[in-house]
Amino acid sequence: MRCWPEHLLILTFLAVGVLQTTTFAANVSYDHRALVIDGKRRVLISGSIHYPRSTPDMWADLIQKSKDGGLDVIETYVFWDLHEPVRNKYDFEGRKDLVKFIKLIGEAGLYAHLRIGPYVCAEWNYGGFPLWLHFIPGIKLRTDNEPFKTEMQRFTAKIVDLMKQENLYASQGGPIILSQIENEYGNIDSAYGSAAKRYINWAASMATSLDTGVPWVMCQQADAPDPMINTCNGFYCDQFTPASANRPKMWTENWTGCHLEPLGFFHSAVLRPTDLWKTLLSLWHVFFQRGGTFQNYYMYHGGTNFGRSTGGPFIATSYDYDAPIDEYGLLRQPKWGHLKDVHKAIKLCEPAMVATDPTISSLGSNLEASVYKTGSGLCAAFLANVGTQSDATVNFNGNSYQLPPWSVSILPDCKNVVLNTAKINSAATIPKFVRQSSSDAVDASEAFLSGWSWFNEPVGISSNNAFMKPGLLEQINTTADKSDYLWYSLSTNIKGGEPFLKDGSQTVLHVESLGHALHAYVNGKLAGSGKGNSNNAKVSIDVPITLTPGKNSIDLLSLTVGLQNYGAFFDEQGAGITGPVKLVGVNNGSTSDLSSLQWTYQTGLKGEELGLSNGDSSAWVSGAALPKEQSLIWYKTNFDAPSGTKPIALDFTGMGKGEAWVNGQSIGRYWPTYTAPTSGCTDSCNYKGSYSSNKCLKNCGKPTQKLYHVPRSWLRSSGNTLVLFEETGGDPTQLSFATREIGSLCSHVSESHPQPVEMWRSDQKTGNRPGPILSLKCPSPNQVISSIEFASFGTPRGTCGSFSHGKCNSSQALSIVQKACVGLESCHVDVSIDTFGDPCMGVTKSLAVEAASVHISVNLGVATRTTFFLPTWHEVDPAFLIISLSDCQLVKALVV
Repeated sequence: MRCWPEHLLILTFLAVGVLQTTTFAANVSYDHRALVIDGKRRVLISGSIHYPRSTPDMWADLIQKSKDGGLDVIETYVFWDLHEPVRNKYDFEGRKDLVKFIKLIGEAGLYAHLRIGPYVCAEWNYGGFPLWLHFIPGIKLRTDNEPFKTEMQRFTAKIVDLMKQENLYASQGGPIILSQIENEYGNIDSAYGSAAKRYINWAASMATSLDTGVPWVMCQQADAPDPMINTCNGFYCDQFTPASANRPKMWTENWTGCHLEPLGFFHSAVLRPTDLWKTLLSLWHVFFQRGGTFQNYYMYHGGTNFGRSTGGPFIATSYDYDAPIDEYGLLRQPKWGHLKDVHKAIKLCEPAMVATDPTISSLGSNLEASVYKTGSGLCAAFLANVGTQSDATVNFNGNSYQLPPWSVSILPDCKNVVLNTAKINSAATIPKFVRQSSSDAVDASEAFLSGWSWFNEPVGISSNNAFMKPGLLEQINTTADKSDYLWYSLSTNIKGGEPFLKDGSQTVLHVESLGHALHAYVNGKLAGSGKGNSNNAKVSIDVPITLTPGKNSIDLLSLTVGLQNYGAFFDEQGAGITGPVKLVGVNNGSTSDLSSLQWTYQTGLKGEELGLSNGDSSAWVSGAALPKEQSLIWYKTNFDAPSGTKPIALDFTGMGKGEAWVNGQSIGRYWPTYTAPTSGCTDSCNYKGSYSSNKCLKNCGKPTQKLYHVPRSWLRSSGNTLVLFEETGGDPTQLSFATREIGSLCSHVSESHPQPVEMWRSDQKTGNRPGPILSLKCPSPNQVISSIEFASFGTPRGTCGSFSHGKCNSSQALSIVQKACVGLESCHVDVSIDTFGDPCMGVTKSLAVEAASVHISVNLGVATRTTFFLPTWHEVDPAFLIISLSDCQLVKALVV
């Protein structure tokens, strides 16, 4: 056990100083090795953060955490449908304030990559295109089509001009060093025939003519013409080679996980963070060791699909993506910390990497070395074991190195290992959702038990804007996506002698739809429902109904759950009830096709027409008996915000399907009753090897999502309004708040781990290098380590939250770690027998620690009286009660 070495403090200070003094170049170009900024080749680490998937009050913190994690660049798409919801009418306010977001990136000392597209995919509604494009005469999207090219060029020029007006391109002294035109077109361009090549050539020429002064990229476009840089997207880009020898090797989407599986699906292996990520990270290093110099994490912060922005269809509202910064803005450990170490290790190799091309040689089966060596003495090496199962020992430059399976060791001086991708030094945390206790200003279970009002959504036609047409209309062409909902209504006259009423014949209503879901009402009563899924959005239902002599009403409510966002001609995929719609007599076999009759149509709901989502309407009613488990009903209540500053989620347990608004802002669609299949999951899994979406399935029989992010900035301390539209039936009194918090703080480091990356020095002799160190740091400001829940030096087993002692354990471990860590924001402990003794000679030992942290709330009144609120203070070492304030005064804490 010891403090950080003096040389480490100096190195850390210098590294921070470099980041803080970053200046943006006036000239950005590229050659075969790298992007060249201000005449210097650069190795650049980038991360995706999409500005509309978080809120402006979150942006600065997300960007700072990205910088702290070692990023050089923030990447974002530009979402055309948000900025031009109506043709020639633009919106850049609030979450759509692209200029503010880019300026914050620059103010943090980072670069920006602006992926204009304007097609984005991104699991976003209609791929980011505004739906009004669909109605331009003669238009065909993403091909050599003049109406589309005119609109695409106009919007692209609009964004470029906006950036230029604010001096945001690097050529103007701003942070933007890259722009992208089109997106993953090479995946589907063969479907467009010869027009695809003409379109890509046009897009490249159009983009470069806008004179941004920075390079343009086309991802997944092998035939991208010069001067475009074609780049790679995906899990596996380690073997990628650009189409031209004069272009650098760039990975524009290195998937850190994946979006939450579509509604009703399993959670697959891609959402299991640690083991799988280490496997994928080894390929990330292979990319760098084989000459790559730019890579972007997709996503670094995924965020939330607020409103009706989800695509798919059937994509969940959460876009967490298992990213290093989670949906709520908290660090995901150990992923964030491990990547931070990786970035530092890569940067130690940067001088050699940008100076020359790598020399790649085999060290054995599935073993290779990539060496960057110059005549001036610069040298960096990557040693890789790409085998999936076995450890390997390799000889390199006269030294021996152990390589775990699927791992890469980084040697910034071609001698000493600064990091191995399979050996994580960083801390792990256990995030959790905590329901609010009764001590808070608002008890979660009481917040929604009273004060409700409601509005019964009418079945069928209720609007003066309804219209009649013969036959069944496709939904998207009819609604223009102004609403998820379209009513198809028919009144039919059944005479007493008709076969559907004879002999007690049972009648079945048969309905076929292109998707995505539908509800059938007969004579005002719900008869049946159906839904598609992301593999097949089509719906077909056969529901038994009872008809009466005379007029019978058939009201079909069709709904979408996010429009298609990917694939060739995705814009031509329709929705809605296109038929047939039939009455079928089960006993007598009679059939009546209703499809070509005169139907009445209504886009949207009455509640939407009345503006109920804002909560301001005289249509609301209230009473002693709150209607529950009722379809087609709006609910409203007022609530006070949970106290504190921790991120908030709303738990939709007990609700069916619908959409929710807080103070008029949509937190998104909810559908907790759409659950995954009940079988096919596994409790244990080996994550080694290639990724498969059917590998290591979890979440059987459970909702894809039941917790929904409610941004703090949307709330007042009291008097907030929650509005729900419940489509299928639920109990709103079961709703509850939860806060997103970090539970345990853990770390597990072995004697075989390298020293911390920060301690690496190229001039230090191998025999004098410090050993591994276990570090713990509280995840949030104003927190200290309050207790050590577990500590074991020897052969501990398990993972964070479930550690247990092995056969070998030092009896001193707990007391040593307590003394080193309790009462501090962070602590560091040597992982060595010098610190803990040797409980089992001849065995490689490790130190596993789990700690709990406590939040300190400081209320500064008059200067001579300061109160500190210390939850669970009785567990804290007395030294913890001495607090150092920013004015360097020491005061004794008053515990209350």
